[in-house]
Amino acid sequence: MIPRLREATVLGAGTMGAQIACLLAGAGARVRLLDLDAEVAAAGLERARGLRPSPLYRAADAERIATGGLDALPDAARGSDWLIEAVIERLEPKRELFGRLDEALADRAAADWPLVSTNTSGIPVAALAEGRSDAFRAAFLGTHFFNPPRYARLLELIPLATTDPARVAWVEDYGSRLLGKGTVIAKDRPAFIANRLGVHGLMTALRLAEELGLGVDEVDELTGPLIGRPRSATFRTLDLVGLDVAAHVADNCHADLPDDPDRETFAVPAVMRRLIEDGALGEKAGRGFYRREGGEILAHDLGTGEYRPRRRLESAAVEMARSEPDVGTRIALLVAAEDRAAEFLRRLVGSGLEYAARVGPEVADSAASVDRAMRWGFGWELGPYRTAAALRAAGREAPEVPFPDAAEPEPPRPGSVDLPALRAAAEGSLPRNAAASLVELPDGILGLELHAKLNLIGEDTLAMLERGVELAERRYDGLVIATAAADLSAGANLALMLMEAEEGEWDELGRIVRRFQSVMRSLRYAAVPVVAAPRGRVLGGGAEICLAADRRQALAETYIGLVEAGVGLIPAGAGTTALARMAAERATDLPNDHFSTYRAALESTAMAKVSTSAAEAFDIGLLRPGDLVTADPDRQWADAARLARTLAEAGYRPPAETPIPVIGRRGIAAADTLTYNQVAGHQMSEHDRRVTMELARVMAGGDVAEGTPVSEAHLLDLEREAFLRLLGHPLTRDRIRHTLKTGRPLRN
Repeated sequence: MIPRLREATVLGAGTMGAQIACLLAGAGARVRLLDLDAEVAAAGLERARGLRPSPLYRAADAERIATGGLDALPDAARGSDWLIEAVIERLEPKRELFGRLDEALADRAAADWPLVSTNTSGIPVAALAEGRSDAFRAAFLGTHFFNPPRYARLLELIPLATTDPARVAWVEDYGSRLLGKGTVIAKDRPAFIANRLGVHGLMTALRLAEELGLGVDEVDELTGPLIGRPRSATFRTLDLVGLDVAAHVADNCHADLPDDPDRETFAVPAVMRRLIEDGALGEKAGRGFYRREGGEILAHDLGTGEYRPRRRLESAAVEMARSEPDVGTRIALLVAAEDRAAEFLRRLVGSGLEYAARVGPEVADSAASVDRAMRWGFGWELGPYRTAAALRAAGREAPEVPFPDAAEPEPPRPGSVDLPALRAAAEGSLPRNAAASLVELPDGILGLELHAKLNLIGEDTLAMLERGVELAERRYDGLVIATAAADLSAGANLALMLMEAEEGEWDELGRIVRRFQSVMRSLRYAAVPVVAAPRGRVLGGGAEICLAADRRQALAETYIGLVEAGVGLIPAGAGTTALARMAAERATDLPNDHFSTYRAALESTAMAKVSTSAAEAFDIGLLRPGDLVTADPDRQWADAARLARTLAEAGYRPPAETPIPVIGRRGIAAADTLTYNQVAGHQMSEHDRRVTMELARVMAGGDVAEGTPVSEAHLLDLEREAFLRLLGHPLTRDRIRHTLKTGRPLRN
């Protein structure tokens, strides 16, 4: 049975408690958020609502959260399915609260207790359960959410020997299906799995930097994507986490691990202590190992204690390794080199692998749990044991992994599809190119996996989409368009468009746009259901692929938008045509309803609005009734294939190509007045107005009367012509150049 959570209570409205309440509310639960009194709880929720990025999928989710004081604990306990304690990270306040909870539920049989958990980051879970009733101990476990709870993937579960296994299984399933978490079972040891290994690595990196005379900026260049770790690397990660928070975890490890041979590694270095004492706590304080000054980011000099301009690392070994695409091979090349950067990495990686080999069985029951904890908790591409395997495969020395499952491929998670196995099975039998590959999904559904850099849409992408539709119609019952990468697509290849425009290749540009439109039409009118699976960034042309599909199975963390206006263009891969169609479909028979749906779509597209979640994408119309949302990235492929199968079994028929009633001259006149006033009020530039008016004319169907039915071909022609006119304008090309260079829009 799929787990459901109707009522939850979070005890403690601090940073973590309030955000956990927001996460549960976003998953559909009604939540009580309790603190010392109702005023403190309300203030905690208000602080959370003001955070950016938001802990809420949509602002309205907060309406499912009721705040109150801890005097309401007895009623909350009796009315909840799950109680999560998230008060101050000290043993006694937590124990006192659990004593009150035990007393409030003393009259209940063990089977009728709600789930009870603590969100501690390192306090022994067994110590929190001491002296509690058998019923409490059966219902109790640790649930360590990483910060921020909405966005951090890892959820460590720390059951006791007395915890009911069915409750552990329920949290695992609920965490995956509804909260999108990667759950691992950790043993009740200090800092559990991810923080134990992760903080060990961070403190080691800091000491090695001082010893070898490397700057924080140079270390971050070495310990980020170069070795398959996040861009925040080492010191930026410490700034984001908070130097005080990281020091607290390290101090706890130092105090609680008297027999650990690496105990002194957790002693916080003096340079970090000085920053903390000076209030330089990282991002939340405006300075830490980095400080922003004007438009420049300065790096803390570990030697002088001053901030200085950042400098680039000089290392022949690093430059040589950058061209190696496989991260495991890249690490092997780096640790075998002989310069100072290589020595740093050799000692850092070696120390981490040796520590993981020694303490792995102390903190977890399997190699997969340890590797997953580091991938999901710290964003490593390879966990320590997969890193060790990669080094051995490259002929380098590495510690042996202390788990019998280490030599086996990591098992697929429940509810997921085994993409590596599907890719291997498709080799030689299904088409692939540099941009995308076709794979056979379960139950007669064809999958199209996008796998280019940022999944930018070019000729290879369009060719594979076209081939996917053709094959799906002949041999399968549906088509799923998805990716295993973080982002479905950052849009069309702007650099190619700019180059063609600069060279005056207008016939070629016209051909490219027609080709894009033609492929989007083939998706829309395919004889089998086409399901797109948006995730991460889904921008411009990526959003147009999703609009062309029959349904969308979105990841909860989907940031989708038609952003072409930001570079001085309009959607021209049938996207503006889709907006006109959707505005007409959402309207009733009342003229003003059609005008309001037209205006809403026009304004959000002209502002290049991007949703902050899948939930918000419904609000701006880029996800629609009938679309579904998956929380767990590993489940998205299977869920999308299941949706395609369901549509096929239900007797799917492609939509008929019918004329689209448009708003006509009324919509154009309204856009003209609105943009005139916005320019006069300095809310937009003249070029913004030019772009918006081109968009308005296409969406309105051109110079026709309100309600006139026009063909899709007519709208596609208007869309293409407007796109090419704008691309021919120097200010648009300036915008494109600026965005390609800086990654930011230019309002010229």
